[in-house]
Amino acid sequence: MMKFLFMMIFMIPLSFKKNNFWLNQFMYFMMMFVLLMNFSLNFMFVNISYFMGYDLLSYMMILLTMWICSMMIMASEKLYKMNYYYNLFLFLLLMLMISLLMTFCSMNLFIFYLFFEMSLIPTLILIIGWGYQPERIQAGIYLLFYTMFASLPMMMSMFLFYKLNGSLNYYFFCDMNYFLMYLSMNMVFLVKMPMYFVHLWLPKAHVEAPVSGSMILAGIMLKLGGYGLMRVLKLFISVSMILNYIIIIISLMGGIFISLMCLRQIDIKSLIAYSSVSHMGLVLSGIMTLNYWGMSGAFLMMIAHGLCSSGLFCLANMNYERLNSRSIFMNKGLINLMPSLSLWWFLFSACNMSAPPSLNLMGEIMLINSLMSWSSLSSFMLMFLLFFSAVYSLYLYSYTQHGKLNMGLYSFYNNYLREYILLFLHWFPLNLLIMKSELLILWI
Repeated sequence: MMKFLFMMIFMIPLSFKKNNFWLNQFMYFMMMFVLLMNFSLNFMFVNISYFMGYDLLSYMMILLTMWICSMMIMASEKLYKMNYYYNLFLFLLLMLMISLLMTFCSMNLFIFYLFFEMSLIPTLILIIGWGYQPERIQAGIYLLFYTMFASLPMMMSMFLFYKLNGSLNYYFFCDMNYFLMYLSMNMVFLVKMPMYFVHLWLPKAHVEAPVSGSMILAGIMLKLGGYGLMRVLKLFISVSMILNYIIIIISLMGGIFISLMCLRQIDIKSLIAYSSVSHMGLVLSGIMTLNYWGMSGAFLMMIAHGLCSSGLFCLANMNYERLNSRSIFMNKGLINLMPSLSLWWFLFSACNMSAPPSLNLMGEIMLINSLMSWSSLSSFMLMFLLFFSAVYSLYLYSYTQHGKLNMGLYSFYNNYLREYILLFLHWFPLNLLIMKSELLILWI
């Protein structure tokens, strides 16, 4: 793991050199393929060096991080064309990448916490620096303070855990049956997921962020919560057995309410952001069942959602760059202007509602299995959740692509090859990974 870290540190001068925008993206791709060569079917930690190493869970998360980061550069070509502080943008992206890599591959809880918090800063600067509306400052503050407020109790409980246990290494975790510790340790992950009731920062941050900010938020940042829960919940097995049903009920009911809220959104980005909350509610429920199906299904769903949601935000940005509006009322009849882009809207909307052969389908089937085996009563909530997930995906597709064209459209330009490649690189792994999905469920 140290070689990747050094490789990224050596890339810092590269990000400040003029006209090296695409070289940076090529380097990210190269790193991802080097990491791909290191794939191991071993479910235990491999490639251990110092405090770092990765098992299959960390490995897939690091792979997803590198993939999404390279896509972010590809989606942000406008910054390069307008010469809009793109060197600083590349530097921030590199810092974000380093912090996420260290978060996912650290085998120590404190190091994990440290870099988990560090990843907030580049994201905040991305939103405030390259966002569109003046409300971006409020959105950035929401993002920062929601996470900071919830993470301070985690730091205190972590120090207490160190005092009681003598080590913060994942290997030496032992059962801690303290209700307050369970609450304070997991609260930050519930905010990061985000769980219903503590989700208000997410739609704000998504709507105000530039396309790269939305991609990293949807693709990676929400997964930090799920990843942290998967690592930490084994500390609180006894308490979890008593308390987890409350979180499962809130998540499933919240998912239904959020799905209904999606149907009254007029901002495309806002709709996609709320759909993320709905999907992550299902993921959180799966993790909280504490069974094998739930953990594996949540893991699959996180990877699928990272690719699918990121792709949808790219599509929304393509419309925004051309029409200068994200309103569903303005983005109408686009199938007349760009029929080939409508195909991509359809493919990603289908993936969002878990149509085969997407990885979302596999994840949802496993999550439904886990929740039904946990309690058959959850079927009533799942039924509505999955139905409305299809409804708002079709609503998004049909309202933006069909109908009469907006006659206020003064000029329009067609799509670039770069944008089609960007969408293909989101969609292809999302639908190809289901062929080898057994590799993704071996990690427990």
